[in-house]
Amino acid sequence: MNFSGFCFAVLLAGASAVLAQINTVQTVATGVYFHEGDPRRGHSNNGWIVFDDFVLVIDANYPSGAKIVMPQIAVTTAKPVRFVFDTHHHGDHAYGNQLWAEGGATLVASTRALEEMKQVETGFFGSVPGRWEGAAKNRPDVAATKLKPPVMLFPKDLFLDDGQHRVELKWFGTGHTKGDAYAWLPKEKILFTGDACVNGPHNNVNDGSITEWIKTLELVKQLGAEKICPGHGPMAGPEILVDQQSYFVALLAQAKAQLDRGKTPAEIKAALPTIAEALKQNPRIARYVPANLTAHLTKACVEQGGQPLSK
Repeated sequence: MNFSGFCFAVLLAGASAVLAQINTVQTVATGVYFHEGDPRRGHSNNGWIVFDDFVLVIDANYPSGAKIVMPQIAVTTAKPVRFVFDTHHHGDHAYGNQLWAEGGATLVASTRALEEMKQVETGFFGSVPGRWEGAAKNRPDVAATKLKPPVMLFPKDLFLDDGQHRVELKWFGTGHTKGDAYAWLPKEKILFTGDACVNGPHNNVNDGSITEWIKTLELVKQLGAEKICPGHGPMAGPEILVDQQSYFVALLAQAKAQLDRGKTPAEIKAALPTIAEALKQNPRIARYVPANLTAHLTKACVEQGGQPLSK
């Protein structure tokens, strides 16, 4: 085999290993499970914790994602799903709510998550079509169901504890969205982060604040988690909290450097390939650099007094 053929084989093997984790159940600890969603279908990751009498599910996913996870949960336990925790309001984490509610689950989220849902889901809470209606045009699974908002809300903390498992649902501040909340298992030192922390080029910065996200991740790091179950991408250790935070710090620095040089939005946009390559030079954050850096750099520039990059 020549060198190019060898490299291709290595890349193919790596891609196969990554895909092998998708739609499989991983045991994180006794009674604690992680399921990596299929990014090709837009699915989020899920987790679930088996208590004495019931199951808590982390994130509702899209309806099609929920239909994949439900039978997987049934393989691990016969106990009913009584609570489903939406880590935030985005469709890939909350649009499957109706299916879980129909199965008897109570939908849980932070108060800020519901506030954000009210702002963008105007078709449900008002009269003008909102994000749900937009998603329904392209996703048959969304079109076949209805939006179901969470009904059990908490401002900062909500605890579930049966003496064996303790899960603390916690809001620390703005990040990926203003309503991001986490599921923390202090005994096992496991943290489910939703999209406040991902493992790969999955960051959506539209509804949050990069500047505040960095501060919030600093607070989250103080928990001392040893296993991180992200909203997208494979499960990992606490290094992904550091890596994600470091990516945003580097992104802001790149934006500031451009603004300090007096670069126009058009000039900054023209420099996107160079900026992306500069970010990729750090192996700890390279995996967070998306194929198209425009949205990330626009957000970073605007937060530092600049203008959106020209279209």
